Amino acid sequence: QVQLVESGGGLVQAGGSLRLACASSGRTFSTYAMGWFRQAPGTEREFVAAISRSAGNTQYADSVKGRFTISRDNAKNTVYLQMNSLKPEDTAVYYCAGSTFLTATMNRYDYAYWGQGTQVTVSS
Repeated sequence: QVQLVESGGGLVQAGGSLRLACASSGRTFSTYAMGWFRQAPGTEREFVAAISRSAGNTQYADSVKGRFTISRDNAKNTVYLQMNSLKPEDTAVYYCAGSTFLTATMNRYDYAYWGQGTQVTVSS
């Protein structure tokens, strides 16, 4: 069983930056592709970014390309999401997720493990 705990959310002004972290309790973290998703009130959970097991492959939603960067440290069992140039439309609860897929996947149904989420609020 993999447990995921997000941290790093908060309130930031438009144009600012935040770095989210997601720590895994499992000893098999390096065997999971990892992803970040987000969900704003009244909307579907949407893909943000994903990274393969070895960090050799990454995927990004078009809305965050060039602003967000996903990375992982397998020695620390942690995946990160660096968010720069934040916009009010980035406001959402951000979730990290783990998948047994080999490579980065954008499909939320490929992820079996989910964290509880962390709130990100971007003020205009």
